Amino acid sequence: MKKVALSEVKDDLSRFLRMAEREEIVITRHGKPAGVLIGFESEDDWFDYRLENDPRFLKRIESARKSLRAGKGIRLEDV
Repeated sequence: MKKVALSEVKDDLSRFLRMAEREEIVITRHGKPAGVLIGFESEDDWFDYRLENDPRFLKRIESARKSLRAGKGIRLEDV
């Protein structure tokens, strides 16, 4: 993870977007973290990010895990 001042990012955003494809860029304001720049190498990466951060999807995953812990569901071997 790389830290970069906001003023640098504003001066050359496209370069930092390319860098963000490989690692997250922490943007600082007055030396303190203010945000994170995350790049995507492909549309699949963008889709994965959106899915991983979608509260509805996360809620469904948690619900499914609770059901499995309660003994409900089908074992993979039985599919």
